[in-house]
Amino acid sequence: MHRTTRSTAVLLFVAWAVDYIDRQVINLALPSIGETFGLTHGERGLILSAFFVTYALTQIPAGLIAGRFGGVRVMCVALVLWSLFTGLTAVAWSFAALLVFRCLFGVAQGLFPAAAIDTLSRRSLPGQRLTANGWIQSSNAVGGLLAAVLGGLLLAHFDWRVMFTAVSVLGLAVVIAIRRRMPEPLPAALTGPALERAEGAASSLLRSPVIWGFALMFFGYDTVVWGLNSWSASYLMEERGLEVADAGLVSLAPTLVAAVTAVVGGRLSDRFEGRPGRIVVPAMAAAAVLLVVLPLTTSSAGFVVVATLISGVIGLCYMPCFSVPLRSLPPGLTGAASGIILFGGQLSGIVVPALFGHVVDTYSYRLAFWSLALGPALAVAAVLSVPQTSPQFLARLRAVIGDTRTKEDDSDASAAHHSA
Repeated sequence: MHRTTRSTAVLLFVAWAVDYIDRQVINLALPSIGETFGLTHGERGLILSAFFVTYALTQIPAGLIAGRFGGVRVMCVALVLWSLFTGLTAVAWSFAALLVFRCLFGVAQGLFPAAAIDTLSRRSLPGQRLTANGWIQSSNAVGGLLAAVLGGLLLAHFDWRVMFTAVSVLGLAVVIAIRRRMPEPLPAALTGPALERAEGAASSLLRSPVIWGFALMFFGYDTVVWGLNSWSASYLMEERGLEVADAGLVSLAPTLVAAVTAVVGGRLSDRFEGRPGRIVVPAMAAAAVLLVVLPLTTSSAGFVVVATLISGVIGLCYMPCFSVPLRSLPPGLTGAASGIILFGGQLSGIVVPALFGHVVDTYSYRLAFWSLALGPALAVAAVLSVPQTSPQFLARLRAVIGDTRTKEDDSDASAAHHSA
């Protein structure tokens, strides 16, 4: 990779890791929070879903904002705000207050992903973009691991309020690093086509069925990710009798494997020049089978082994959900496109944690885990419906832009006729 791309990737790796630490520590704290406020499993699921409601709704405007004001500036604002709301979570005095703070936390973190993609796109060549993003997104697994380790250690010795206070300072340190170390963007001639200068290109993305197909694919991906991340620790503590520190540490293998396969998925996507179906179809089929096996395991060790395999095959699918748009679009549009895809994916964060908790309350953990297999089915259906290469993608997108222009010209002509 270009030296500018490597330096950018390192900074974004750290920022994403902190993002996931601050986001996922609540999964370990959920049983303690439930005891503090006397919450049912369904209410605990609502705490998780509250974050995703505002997080998802922020994705699309965040992409447009990043394209206009620049990814670096928007990222720094996001980091400061989410650190603030992480700290405020520690002083929540009721279930309602906790929901409000999680909603505000979701808005702050929702500003970050599209801004990070915009930042990298301005500092990377299209043919290297997915490989770089793969390395960066492996930080999600590393951040999840650090959240499990830090959260487990802090909860083993302190109250959950102390834990949130401690992790809230990490984002402020990252802001300082970004402001001091982020390299300048590469020349625009190297980073992508001039499509962003086409009139109506950004707004046409919102109307393009192609982009929403990739968003549906990410919805299926995130159904599995957030179902397992949100509830595995609670399951192991409540059903298998593990202590809180041990429940956090058993995520070590799944998160490390997911980190590796995220990198592999990005590299393969560049090598395949997009073509997400080559990765998503076999990987999601394997994930669906493993999700059926997961709650049938008879030991905690067996559960961890199967969960690790699921994390591995699912991790391969992260970058394919973005592969064709990120390879095809210039930096001015990658933020907007990724915002739409992220919005579609994060809708699963609204639905899945709360629905999973409701299924547990009504039926069982076993049925709740089995229901996650709907995610791979949706992802496969979506990947079979979207363009597999950049030329196919751009042809369909330009058709939408051209159709929009035609309608606008007809409207202007009609208005001129009536005025005359």
